Amino acid sequence: MFAKPAKNWLIPSWLLALLLSLPLLALIISSLQPADETFQHLLDTVLWDYVGNSLKLVSLTIVFALLFALPAAWWVANCEFPGRRYFSWMLLLPLAMPGYVVAYIYTDFLDYAGPVQRALRGVFGWTSPQDYSFWEVRSISGAALVLALGLFPYIYLIVRNTFAQQEAQLVNAARLLGASPWQSFWRVALPLARPAIVIGVSLVAMETLADFAVAHYFAVSTLTTAVYDTWLGLNSLEAAARLSVFMLLGIMALVILERVSRRGQVQLAGKNAGSVLRLKMSIKGRVLAWLFCASLFVAGFLFPFVTLLDFAFSYFSEAWSEELFEYSWNSLTLSGSVALICLLMALLFTYNQRLHSSVWQQVPVKLSSSGYAIPGTVLAIGVLIALTALDHGVNRWAQSFSLERPGLIFSGTVFAIGFAFIIRFMAIANGAIEAGFSRLPESLDLSSRLLGQNAWQTFYRVHLPLLKMPMLTAALLVLIECMKELPASLILRPFNYDTLATYVYQYVSDEQLELASLGAIFIVLMGLLPVMVMARNRS
Repeated sequence: MFAKPAKNWLIPSWLLALLLSLPLLALIISSLQPADETFQHLLDTVLWDYVGNSLKLVSLTIVFALLFALPAAWWVANCEFPGRRYFSWMLLLPLAMPGYVVAYIYTDFLDYAGPVQRALRGVFGWTSPQDYSFWEVRSISGAALVLALGLFPYIYLIVRNTFAQQEAQLVNAARLLGASPWQSFWRVALPLARPAIVIGVSLVAMETLADFAVAHYFAVSTLTTAVYDTWLGLNSLEAAARLSVFMLLGIMALVILERVSRRGQVQLAGKNAGSVLRLKMSIKGRVLAWLFCASLFVAGFLFPFVTLLDFAFSYFSEAWSEELFEYSWNSLTLSGSVALICLLMALLFTYNQRLHSSVWQQVPVKLSSSGYAIPGTVLAIGVLIALTALDHGVNRWAQSFSLERPGLIFSGTVFAIGFAFIIRFMAIANGAIEAGFSRLPESLDLSSRLLGQNAWQTFYRVHLPLLKMPMLTAALLVLIECMKELPASLILRPFNYDTLATYVYQYVSDEQLELASLGAIFIVLMGLLPVMVMARNRS
């Protein structure tokens, strides 16, 4: 479109995209080096236990998430029962609750010293653990249940929208032919929703595989916790890099499986989509649907949030501290800076994509978005390897000119966390800005060109004023995700530096969440903002 001036956007886009891919490249190169004794020891002893635990955790989480999400999605999309409109967005709220906070609260509630087991011992007269058996919450099944309570909305949201948009005539025809509601769901709606279910399951699997906090709190040794422990416990960056590559292979396998499973499948949605006759349920059916959806909302969000509020009121004087303000300020300044940088880079990447129609020239935006699929621990190891090499190069250069060596100015400062956050959440900014550009017709660009405007003038005078809301959305989403990010912050934080997430998690690890309850509430409230935006846009 703007052939000559468009090069001013193309070259920076490629350079920045390649810069953002350096940690992944460094990780792969490091893993190809000869194995050290630490990795060989892990391979001979516990590595396959880590792999097995990861597979068990992912599988159980998927099963629980499907059991939670599919009935709720069907009832909300296709049935009439009290509160259906409210549940359509209330069931998204568990996404705002950090998994490690939910893990702490349910462990405190269900553990031996918790109120549930105390009540049982009081009622039945039991005096010791030998007198009865109770489900062990600190287990793989417990971790899977906690993760599923926070991740099922991924499946619920996608499948609910799919059920609502299916070709109405197919479902209505099944009912006219005598199919019961269960048969129309099982034989018609569910098979048509398989592509959406596969996407949701893939998201849940990747989030579970990337989880560190819940698995670490429940002492479930997975590949993610192994990467963390190998670096910070065994001080072996090479072994951590090799374990990270194992996780990357798992992520790649999930992506490939998702693509293969959807090959050849067509999701039908016609002009009558969304006009399915809502099922008039019996009284028992309405009660069952209401109780099921209400239980998910209470278990996934309301009970943990009310518990946090109770902690905050009960321990307000201890929770209200200078540390809370310091770490909140750290999080806000770091997250705000990253959000601004991601926004500027997203505008560059997406406008370059708009200017160039060839597939090859659109690689930068795809390449820069690839970091979102990489778990935080894996990304942190890659960033650490790349920035450590850069630090060594800068120090050698300074020494060669007889200058004072600057030290670890990249890998040992907040720069490392910021760089990791940019790579991790660049896809969010790209997606929001790309969606904004997609709503602007090409005729605007053509009209601007006819009026003698070049690419930069068109962007500044035409596109930028029309992209205010997408820009605000992109910056807000990135800021909130940075506020919540934990694994990368734990690995890359400098000495005497904490974010709000690491501050809260340290108290969770010390079994003292009550003392950081105000920080946890702030994280939850920040997390509610994008969830409510999704609810408003998708309901």
